[in-house]
Amino acid sequence: MTIELLVNLDVADLAQAEAFYVAALGLRVGRRFGEGGVELLGASSPVYLLKKPAHSRPGPGIPGRRDYSRHWTPVHLDFVVDDLVAACARAEAAGATREGDIRSANWGRIATFADPFGHGFCLLEFVGRGYDEIATR
Repeated sequence: MTIELLVNLDVADLAQAEAFYVAALGLRVGRRFGEGGVELLGASSPVYLLKKPAHSRPGPGIPGRRDYSRHWTPVHLDFVVDDLVAACARAEAAGATREGDIRSANWGRIATFADPFGHGFCLLEFVGRGYDEIATR
């Protein structure tokens, strides 16, 4: 059995987020959900941008409020690209903030970023067998 994965990103400005992810990663608009959301296609899972006001509560009884300044969370998105240098330039031109130099590993290279809404993401370029280079039995 395969479970379908949908990626949801809360954003304060839907038009800005759409423009960013289309320009930065080459995603394309699928469906629109009124003024509250847009589906982006072109990744292995669809990405849904959901308009949620800054400082709003994530749900009833859930502590904290949405904060779109740079924030850290243990969950983030990795986008695999063919040309890391070109992908970094495209992301930065679209408004991403680079958070360090390109780093190399046995499996490939990585660059870390934040989108305009404070969400962290990485761009990865695999070499050789990718993660199989470091996989253990």
